Amino acid sequence: MSALVIAIDGPAAAGKGTIAKDLASKLDLAYLDTGSLYRAVAHAVILAGGDPADDADAARAAETLDIEAIDQTAIRTREVGTAASLVAAKPQVRAQLLETQRRIAKNPPAGKGGVVMDGRDIGTVVCPDADVKLFVTASDDARAHRRWLELVKSDPELTQAQVLADLTERDRRDSERATSPLVQAADATLLDTTNLSIEAAIQAALDIVGRR
Repeated sequence: MSALVIAIDGPAAAGKGTIAKDLASKLDLAYLDTGSLYRAVAHAVILAGGDPADDADAARAAETLDIEAIDQTAIRTREVGTAASLVAAKPQVRAQLLETQRRIAKNPPAGKGGVVMDGRDIGTVVCPDADVKLFVTASDDARAHRRWLELVKSDPELTQAQVLADLTERDRRDSERATSPLVQAADATLLDTTNLSIEAAIQAALDIVGRR
């Protein structure tokens, strides 16, 4: 019996990570935040003194990435987020991480009957045959406010306008890149979380999974 795969895509700060983690917990499935892989590659490039926009630097970091050693706190900074959108546009990086993601989708951790994966190209490229596909989105202002609340704790001088500008630029890069652009899969169900509480968004996602 093949593993159950739930693909959750969408732009940054739309709520897909929170929804994906809760779905995985409630359905006893594994969870993979694919965005953290690109953040980890970007973080590795920065630590090595490289340039996230350089093909060779980005490819080298992707080839040597140790998933088990990812520092989830260190990769959640504004600087790493910006760099992640640069390395994510590199075909070499995407090809390297694509293999990793598909391997996990086909062979989830022991004891798990499937996996919930969130990212930007799960339903279109990584797992086009996923059992359930969701595209989670929200208004620009709502996303900027959520991300600002997350980042201002470590950067008190950061303004919501700056976060909005960062998100707008990242959306542009993600949507316009030649390799695996951010786009809703034709068979994905749209979930707009702009006016939903966390609890309501999670319940809506559970309802979608239940129907599919």
